Amino acid sequence: MASPARRAPSKAARSAIPQLSWREPQPAPIVLVSGPEEVCAERAIAGVRDYLRAEDPTLEVSDIRADDYSAGTLLGVTSPSLFGEPRLVRVSGVEKCSDAFLNEALSYLAAPQDGATVILRHTGGVRGKKLLDAIRSGQGGGVEIACPAVKRDSDRFDFAAGEFQAARKRIAPIALRSLVSAFADDLTELAAACQQLVADVPGDITEQIVERYYGGRVETSAFTVADTAIAGRYGEALIALRHALASGSDPVPLVAAVAMKLRTMARVAGNREPASQLAARLGMKDWQVDRARRDLVGWNEASLGMAIQAAARADAEVKGGSRDAVFALERMITVIATRAPYGS
Repeated sequence: MASPARRAPSKAARSAIPQLSWREPQPAPIVLVSGPEEVCAERAIAGVRDYLRAEDPTLEVSDIRADDYSAGTLLGVTSPSLFGEPRLVRVSGVEKCSDAFLNEALSYLAAPQDGATVILRHTGGVRGKKLLDAIRSGQGGGVEIACPAVKRDSDRFDFAAGEFQAARKRIAPIALRSLVSAFADDLTELAAACQQLVADVPGDITEQIVERYYGGRVETSAFTVADTAIAGRYGEALIALRHALASGSDPVPLVAAVAMKLRTMARVAGNREPASQLAARLGMKDWQVDRARRDLVGWNEASLGMAIQAAARADAEVKGGSRDAVFALERMITVIATRAPYGS
């Protein structure tokens, strides 16, 4: 079995074992798949299985639930069979594990079975911490594959970009951003959309291709509402807002998308540093700085401040401060798109 590629362990995790990317998983006697992001965890677990199966097609695969565990099961499924086939044991629900599983897993770390790979899936929380600490200290000769939550727009952008990079497929930056915006609320759907484009499109992926596949989603996304309002296209912004609401979009993330873009514009405004330097200093991506600078065309300090205040007011109103969330949204869009006080 090949030794896993090492990366510097996270200081926060205080881990003495190799930290692997979920995109490049490799087997070890113990594989800890930690963190809440299920899409990445599923990829990591499937990757370990595929790696082992490529080495030996006779691989035996067993599944155990740590929260509904029968004593002796772990040792039973990891023990060599009559013909000595390699074994893969996938253990789910370690964050809810029973005392019986916890005790047997801790004992197993002291003497892992030859030819067995045990994957432990832990989504988070304190239950099972003793086991995680033991694995991270090096007991059992394990590796860890972290799957942290993908929450920020920049994280989703990186995720999608990685999907196409892994497939050696080129996608235009504006097409990638449109795709991410269309699936801003569901990483599983974003991953599926990326894989569909990879499978279906023989050449480079353009904005027109994304529009053809997912135009309906793009048109009603929160970021489309934000983009058209910030660009000053008042009529289009109101239409996009109404489409978004009609398709079931919640007012809170709609306001959040607008506010996020305005905050990014405010951070970049008036700064003439090269995009790469400014991005590094602000903890942003180069493309975010470039996009914010394009968005700032036609804005000044007064109009930007007014727009930020309008977004803050709308945020409070859609979270319970007003009985009419739709009116609050429309007033915010009007202020931003016209760059003038409401009703003026």
